[in-house]
Amino acid sequence: MSLNEAQKAAAAHFRGPCLVLAGPGSGKTLTIAKRIEYLIREYKVRPEEILVITFTRYASGEMKKRFCQIMGAEEYPVNFGTFHSVYYWILKWAYGLNNMALLSDREKYAILRRVALRQEEDPFKDQEEDYLKGLAEEIGRVKNNRTDIASYSPEGCKKEEFRKVFLAYEEEKERLKKIDFEDMLVMCCRLFEERKDILKKWQQKFRYILIDEFQDINQIQYDVIRMLAEPENNLFVVGDDDQSIYGFRGAKPGIMMDFKKDYPDAKQLLLDVNYRSGGHIVKGALRVISHNKERYEKKIRAFKDGDKKIQVRVLEDPAAESLYVLKRIGELLEGGTSEKEIAVLFRTASDARVLAEELLKRRIPFFMKEKLYNIYDHFTAQDMISYFRLAEGDTDRKHFLRIVNRPNRYIGRDSMSEGHVSFESLRNFYCDKRWMMDRIDQLEWDIQMLGGKTPYAAIQYIRKSIGYDDFLKDYAEYHRLDHENLAETLDKIQESSKIYATMEEWISHAENYGEQLLKKQRLSGGQEEEGIALHTMHGAKGLEFDTVFIIGAGEGTMPYRKAKLEKEIEEERRLFYVAMTRAKRELIITCTKEKNGKNISSSRFVYELAGSQNGKNDVK
Repeated sequence: MSLNEAQKAAAAHFRGPCLVLAGPGSGKTLTIAKRIEYLIREYKVRPEEILVITFTRYASGEMKKRFCQIMGAEEYPVNFGTFHSVYYWILKWAYGLNNMALLSDREKYAILRRVALRQEEDPFKDQEEDYLKGLAEEIGRVKNNRTDIASYSPEGCKKEEFRKVFLAYEEEKERLKKIDFEDMLVMCCRLFEERKDILKKWQQKFRYILIDEFQDINQIQYDVIRMLAEPENNLFVVGDDDQSIYGFRGAKPGIMMDFKKDYPDAKQLLLDVNYRSGGHIVKGALRVISHNKERYEKKIRAFKDGDKKIQVRVLEDPAAESLYVLKRIGELLEGGTSEKEIAVLFRTASDARVLAEELLKRRIPFFMKEKLYNIYDHFTAQDMISYFRLAEGDTDRKHFLRIVNRPNRYIGRDSMSEGHVSFESLRNFYCDKRWMMDRIDQLEWDIQMLGGKTPYAAIQYIRKSIGYDDFLKDYAEYHRLDHENLAETLDKIQESSKIYATMEEWISHAENYGEQLLKKQRLSGGQEEEGIALHTMHGAKGLEFDTVFIIGAGEGTMPYRKAKLEKEIEEERRLFYVAMTRAKRELIITCTKEKNGKNISSSRFVYELAGSQNGKNDVK
């Protein structure tokens, strides 16, 4: 386990603050582990005075494992942990905190559901989870960034409305004597600010602090660490500002950028050799990321020569894209590349649907670290299925209940009390209301008009003629959801129906796909991952593969359409950079001319990679 000169300089650092810029594949885990060895063996630091912080339990375990390999059989009481586990130790010691006080995700959502959702009858019951998830993220950002709730401007709802929800959520937690994960950071920060005697005790305990993935730190984590490191400031931070991709969780790359301002005497080092990727990938990735303005300039060189070109392919649509990727995967497998060395990366989980369907159809093994996304479970798909069932003569009450007020026709549940519903029974119920007769007649006419249409044409009729698109706008406004997201999902559902001649064929496909995904999840539970890796770009962080496909590289996806501000575009570019640098030998980027029936252009990142304003098929 020999080190290069930059790694040696980092590992041999003794006292005072040090910032280590560690690019992809630069051996940062080895460097951190060797620095711990230096502290113990060369500088005679007591192991129990060393604190090593990572962001995940898995990363903490890997770091400890690497350190133990270097040190041999003898065990050393070095402290390894995540930010939350370290702050939990401190709160446990100070307040006798235990696991019973920690709010589980299930409990958190139950509280948010009670304090956030309207009390009156909700006409849109089945998609509240998106709204609650958004609220939880907003609350986390307020705490992680130490923002005054009075001045915070939320993204998902009105300012005053969010403030009421936030305060009600805090009151309910206090009543239950519970704290959430962000509260651990807030409480620890407050403890150190108010009790300098307690702070001093922990400063004396942890005299040497090492932090991995420093680019992912948020404000409150940093504030606590700064207090903990005083007065000696033996703070050794390792990270890559070009891989800061968790802004939605509160990570602030600016903290890393300003480290030298906070610690003017800090040593700054660069691990400048990429041992993972070939030279062509390293050069191409640097060409893209160099377009970001807020970053440390780095000259990274590849340890390995690249014997390939980064390939860019423009296909007609997602179906053609998937067939191309499958063809290339087949060639790789025939050439001796193992399945586990191949990865397909994409911006969001829904972008993998077309490819996942083809893989399942062809019985090609694959796995996803994230939950397998089934677009046909989305409420809009289920609405289309219920419309189709009614058009085919299935009068089951559940189908009527699902769509009768999508769009709103003011037909009440009490008018559908039987297991099966007929239009005649609805008319009998509303016989004294002539205006309701017209609505029921129109619904019956629309259901009849769907009969015999192809699934694609039927969905188009439901959206435009029946008025489902207008319903979707109302739905999004009521639930404070992104209407574009919902419309895009329905676009994908409609596009998926194009190849099917009848409604029954499409419904059968949707049901079969769902069953296969469930079966796959059950089989893969707890087992070693096998097959082609399918990951979102965020989920691929920290991983590496011989061959990487980046699919769906079009504007609106990369960068994601929600990214408007320059800092948001820069984070999207960092995400693309992370995806590119997962590849060791071969990188293939695909984009399409059309998506969901609309023309799209290739991602600006593809043009940046080509070094020109026109797309190219092969990039050196």
